[in-house]
Amino acid sequence: MHALLVTPDAPGSLRLGPAPDPTPQPHQLLLAVHHISLNRGEVAFAGRRPAGTVHGYDAAGVVVRAAADGSGPKAGARVAAFGAGAWAERMAVDTTAVAEVPDAVDLADAAALPMAGVTALRTLRTRDILGRRVLITGAAGGVGRYAVQLAALGGAHVIASVGSAARGEGLAELGAHEVVVGLEGIERPVDLILDNVGGPQLVAAWQLLAAGGSVQNIGWASDEPAVFEPYSLFFVGAAKTMSTFGDVHEVGPDLGTLLGFAAAGRLSSEIGWRGSWDRIAEAAEALLERRVAGKAVLDVASPA
Repeated sequence: MHALLVTPDAPGSLRLGPAPDPTPQPHQLLLAVHHISLNRGEVAFAGRRPAGTVHGYDAAGVVVRAAADGSGPKAGARVAAFGAGAWAERMAVDTTAVAEVPDAVDLADAAALPMAGVTALRTLRTRDILGRRVLITGAAGGVGRYAVQLAALGGAHVIASVGSAARGEGLAELGAHEVVVGLEGIERPVDLILDNVGGPQLVAAWQLLAAGGSVQNIGWASDEPAVFEPYSLFFVGAAKTMSTFGDVHEVGPDLGTLLGFAAAGRLSSEIGWRGSWDRIAEAAEALLERRVAGKAVLDVASPA
């Protein structure tokens, strides 16, 4: 088969090349991949993985062989999937990490959901957001755009923070009640922060957190460290907390929830870049330079 392989000296550290077919374990199905989606972190750190690794985690396609243990979707089912080695013509994936795609949802849109969508959903579930003020930093990115929509669906007052006014376009239509550049203009405390930026902005955002509030640290778009002054984390009152987030265990049910929202027209995949996977260098560059609003999706096609 062909796959996107880690190649340190290639643009974006990835190239299209031949790879061995995957061998599914009994609890895994074999997927014929039609579309994949890129996450900025995967691209940024691809070069740190061993050369020749089949990279990526997000895919959607059609089951060509059901799991030997009888679990999961049957052959012929359209599914979205999350797992290592996704950026290939065929993927072996745990049946607990897939969800069937409703007829109303295009497979390309489904491919854009797994990592970013599940991250947004699970971080928002860390507390009751109904009627709460939720700040989402880096809101123009893949996780950010899903988080804006899901927080609005959950009844939160959504504040979307972006790096420039241009990056904020479309976020109000997705459900943001306020769209701000950086943290400018946020005058009242917030109850939950989904942080995709890190660096000095994370330090400043901490000062906006209400008593009992929490920060979920998802990403780190900043090139700088976060430096907290002595005692600046101390607070008298209900504890403020800061947590890292990376829970990707058995994502199938949550992926199914997201696909249900998409089928009902309540969640948009927000694909900001789409093209054939032989344009991986172009897609990677656009992501790394933050020229993609939302998700980048590649169509998988056998080389001529």
